[in-house]
Formats: sequence, C-alpha cells, structure tokens
Amino acid sequence: MTGTARDADRERRQEVEARLLGRWGEAKIGPSRDRIEKLLDVLGEPQRSYRTIHVTGTNGKTSTARMIDELLRAFGLRTGRYTSPHLSSMTERIVLDGEPVSDRVFAEAYAELEPYLELVDAGADLRMTFFEALTGLALAIFADAPVDVAVVEVGMGGEWDATNVLQSPIAVITPIGLDHTEYLGETLAEIATEKAGIIHPGASAILASQPAEAAAELLRRAADVQAAVAREGLEFGVLDRSLAVGGQLLTLQGLGGAYEQVFLPLHGAYQAQNAACALAAVEAFFGAGAQSGPIDVETVRAAFAAVTSPGRLEPVRSAPTVLVDASHNPAGMIATVQALGEGFDFRRLIGVVAMLEGKDVAGALEILEPALDEIVVSQNSSPRALDVDELAALAVEVFGEDRVTVEPRLDDALEAAVRLAEESADGVLSGSGVLVTGSVVTAGEARTLLTGNRR
Repeated sequence: MTGTARDADRERRQEVEARLLGRWGEAKIGPSRDRIEKLLDVLGEPQRSYRTIHVTGTNGKTSTARMIDELLRAFGLRTGRYTSPHLSSMTERIVLDGEPVSDRVFAEAYAELEPYLELVDAGADLRMTFFEALTGLALAIFADAPVDVAVVEVGMGGEWDATNVLQSPIAVITPIGLDHTEYLGETLAEIATEKAGIIHPGASAILASQPAEAAAELLRRAADVQAAVAREGLEFGVLDRSLAVGGQLLTLQGLGGAYEQVFLPLHGAYQAQNAACALAAVEAFFGAGAQSGPIDVETVRAAFAAVTSPGRLEPVRSAPTVLVDASHNPAGMIATVQALGEGFDFRRLIGVVAMLEGKDVAGALEILEPALDEIVVSQNSSPRALDVDELAALAVEVFGEDRVTVEPRLDDALEAAVRLAEESADGVLSGSGVLVTGSVVTAGEARTLLTGNRR
C-alpha cells in the first residue's frame, strides 16, 4: 500500500472516530439493551455466527481477554477480540487474529453499518450511544471476517451492557472492586449483582477470587440460572510462581490438571491470577475437566510466553526506565505497587499522575505514596479529566508540598519527571525510574508521546 493510500485510510478512520464520538459517551449506561438488540436484529444477528467468551470484572479484564485470545489462537482458532478503552487508536478495540483491524476495514465496515444505525436512531427516543454503535460494529466485523470465536470484554457492568446481547456460554468475572459507583452501585454486592448479569442459563462461570460480599452475589446468580461454576482457589488457580527474567514462572492448576513451567512475560501476582482465569476459561471452552485431563501443555506454554499487555506496567523507554500503567482505582494501584516492588529495583522512582473525575483519587494517591520519591501531577486530554489544580491539592495532602510538582501539560510532566529521576546525590542514573499512571487515557497519551506510535 502506498503512503498516499495509507494516509487516505487514516483520514477515513479518523472521520469515523469523530462520528462515533459525536454520540452519547461510553461512560453512560442505562437499564436497556433495546437499541443494540434492534441494531443486531436488522443486521441479521451477526453475533450468532461464532462462539464467544465474555469477560467482566473491575480490574484485569483486558489483560485476561488478551490471554484468552492468545491461547485460542495457539490452538489454531481464528479469533476476534473486543476490549475497551483504547490507548492510542479506536481500532485497538477491535482485533482480528491478534492484530487491530486496519483503518480501511474499520472505515468500510462503518460505512456499511451507518444506514442501520440511522434506522435504529430514527425509531428510538435516544440515538444509539457511542459504545452501542462500536459494539455493533465489532460484532459485525467478526461475522464478516469470519472468526471462530470472539473474546468480548464488557464495557461497564454487565447486565445492561451492550455486549450482553451475546448470552455467552463462557462468562469470566475478574476481581470486583469499587469503581463506577455512580452507575453500578455503591457497594460490592450491588456492583457484583450488575456484573453477574453476564452469567446466562447453562453457562460456565469462571470466577476469580472475590471479596465475600461480591462472591455471594455471583454464586447466587449462577445458582439461579443453573450455571456451572469454577472458582479460583478451588477448581483452578496459581499453585506456584517465581520471578524470572522479564516476567514470572508459573505452575497453574487448571480444570483439567496442573500446568508446570509456564513462563508469563508480565509482572505481578495479579497477572498470574489473570493467567489462571484465562486458562480455566479456555479449558471450559474446549470442554476440558478432571475426566479429560489438561489441554496440550506445550501449546499453553507457547501461548502464555507470547502474551503482551500494553499499558499495564509496560516499559516504553530506558535510561531512565519509564513505565506506563493504566491503573485508575485503589485496587488497581495496590496491584501495581506490589508488582513494582517485586519486579523492579528502583533506587529512585518518580510518578506522573493524571486521573479522571469521579475516581477515588485520594485513595489511589495514598497507595502510591510509599512507592514514589516524588510525584508530578498533570492533566490528560479527556473531557472527564480531573483538573490539575484539584489533583495537586489532593497530592499535597498525601505527599507534602515539597514532593509535588505541578505540570498542566502531560508532555511537560513527562520531561519534568525524567529530570527528577536523573537527579541523585552521586549522579548515577542506574536504578532511577518513572511511573506514569492514573488512567487509561493517561497511559495511552504518554505511550504515544514517548514512542511516537499514533496508529
């Protein structure tokens, strides 16, 4: 493809993104799937042409979905993967065989879909939302490909999420915590009830280890719809893990038996937990269990060794090491800080933090404080970005004024953090690092600024 053709495709993709973003924002949900169901009905139910694995939870959804995708492809299946949000380009959300759809496919598929969106809009009180329209686009692309199986991450919640049109036979629920409380409920039980909605009659529910309050609601739903249940710590889990160069070495207990010497090139106990959930989901998909024994161990090893998780404690440059991480709530920050201490040995670590409104900002900062020498607070480009001055005031309360630097622009914040990381009494740079965190938007924008990847 010539440069001119690529530029034209990029422009068409950007036009589509603008049209989609002109719809009701994805951070909105309502107790109705009428619009997405009407869209899929006029499209001929494309989501019924392939099998699906559905993933929800509060933290770890995207990493788990990526692992499931990698495992399925290693076993020779053609896959689609739909996750959110994206780091740099909207096409990252819709993945075919491990690669984001091309700008051309994205734009052409939308051109075919748009008349149907307008048809549904005309018959509804509200236009289809951004997330509903994008979900319809993804499900249609997967049918056109065609794929054998689609791994689909919930946008928010579960019961009323647009993706819950799938009624998937495999429902994966990663750890549940307090997030999006303005939409999903103020207690773990309320949030778990909403997320449990992806467990449908006769499904297999793969449940990560949960707080008791959340676990009770998930198990209640599974019992009500007579779903099979596999629980981390009982039917599957992490038997052993040890540090390894570039990641960790795992022994996983699957539904069909133990899998030893599994290398995972990601850091942190939470990623090992995600791996256990992913493996159990794929075993359930293939019908594996105690009677059948493990699925092919060598294939499992090869798949996990190939896993990547962009924006999840991801090194994007060295000297000093800069890590970008999409953690945006206290539970995520706890996992990040633990993984930092386990996988990295920084003598001096500077944080760059920009968050969104409505998050438990003080809680996240308190968790970060022991891990950081200094913090640079900033603001990302999201319409929901927390004002930098408000973030700075909270940071001063937690870190003290002398450890807080304020840079309203994210590019300036990154430069300031690198300078601070380079400062040391002996002038030695080795062992210094920068952690950029607080939001997927922050991680994505920092990643683009530092790598130049604007796809």
